[in-house]
Amino acid sequence: MDIKNNVLETIGNTPLIRLNKITKSLPCTVLAKVEYFNPGNSIKDRMALKMLEVAELEGKIKPGGTIIEGTSGNTGMGLALAACVKGYKCIFTTTDKQSKEKADILKAVGAEVIVCPTNVEPDDPRSYYSVSRRLASEVPNSWYVNQYDNLANRLAHYEQTGPEIWEQTGGQVTHLVVATGTGGTIVGTGKYLKEKNPDIQIWAIDSYGSLLKKYYETGELDQNEVYPYISEGFGEDFVPQNYDMSVIDRFEKVTDKDGAVMARRIAKEEGLFCGYSAGSCLQGMMQLKGHLKKGDMVVCIFHDHGSRYVGKIYNDQWMMERGFLDVKTFKDIVSGRGTQRLVTVSPGQLVGEAVELMQKYNIENLPVMQGQEVVGAISEGGLFSKMMVDGQDIKKKSIAQVQEPPYPLVAFDTPLERLKSLITKENGAVLSRDDSGNFHIVTKYDVIQALSN
Repeated sequence: MDIKNNVLETIGNTPLIRLNKITKSLPCTVLAKVEYFNPGNSIKDRMALKMLEVAELEGKIKPGGTIIEGTSGNTGMGLALAACVKGYKCIFTTTDKQSKEKADILKAVGAEVIVCPTNVEPDDPRSYYSVSRRLASEVPNSWYVNQYDNLANRLAHYEQTGPEIWEQTGGQVTHLVVATGTGGTIVGTGKYLKEKNPDIQIWAIDSYGSLLKKYYETGELDQNEVYPYISEGFGEDFVPQNYDMSVIDRFEKVTDKDGAVMARRIAKEEGLFCGYSAGSCLQGMMQLKGHLKKGDMVVCIFHDHGSRYVGKIYNDQWMMERGFLDVKTFKDIVSGRGTQRLVTVSPGQLVGEAVELMQKYNIENLPVMQGQEVVGAISEGGLFSKMMVDGQDIKKKSIAQVQEPPYPLVAFDTPLERLKSLITKENGAVLSRDDSGNFHIVTKYDVIQALSN
């Protein structure tokens, strides 16, 4: 029988999965080390357990003690799982830029979560680093993990992640690509692989707004490089002690938008529902594709699961608000019409007049307006149905007698996908107002044309 004694025994031995679609233009093999197969859905399970085991051996935490850490969420999850099994309490500090899902998940496994502001200096007393350090000095029988400077972090990857990749590739790996934050994954894994083959290239992916790349290239801690960024789980505004820059061969920066868009592509095209850093990792590798050749075998670390980001990068509205999602909207569809005014009728006009307008402008949907208010609609299909009953006499009726319910009124930036769901067999159009208060119409034919372009 193969029975695990507890959930911690399921950490590691994650699969290496070939990427087939996004990377099909490359001359080499690209493999994803998919770390969301760990029980806490991220690579951080590995180092969280290792750091706790080392702390226990060194007597830094006693039975019933409290684990305290500043975390973007994933390390906290790994620590919380270990705490559940081993009987510890957890207090975690995190930043307000992290997804709500991460904090909710930590609370679900029994942790106390304190949210701190992102846009403050690391040594500011309000920062999540400072708050966690302060709590560690105040809470009895507590252990401050400090994943950034705790070298058991990189030791976990030297002992586990590196050997796994070497075995799984049969020693054929030529490149390791990691979106790097604390430095533990890239340094620990990279050190092991380079000991096996010094020619293996170790590529670090950084975020704009982080100082790591410049520090790597110049040795300068330039705070002018630091500014707020949206990407989660990698990049830093200081250099953690887990870094050994001699292990790394190249740094590449990726924008917030490019990382988010690539994460969505990985989900849709490769069937791997990954987090933000996975998208940035693969995007960074693609930016460096000119350095790859036939026969290379590239391993990209996909750190965590997409469930952490359903309210962010996998939410269309969130993506559109930040300009990350290039989608057609109501505004895009009507923008090519210039100053062409909306053709409307009023309730007191005759149906015959509406028919003449439809024929003149070759349209089949007319909003019915009473002053500046939309009170109904006239459609070619609706008139045809009524004509089957009333015959030609329908032309002499007032529009008020035969009008249909008004077309739905939507925001001017409503995406095309939403418009598709609003336009039905019974309802052939939607209306919107621009910033000047002018009405515009989009019909089912407009939507079909937009989808075909």
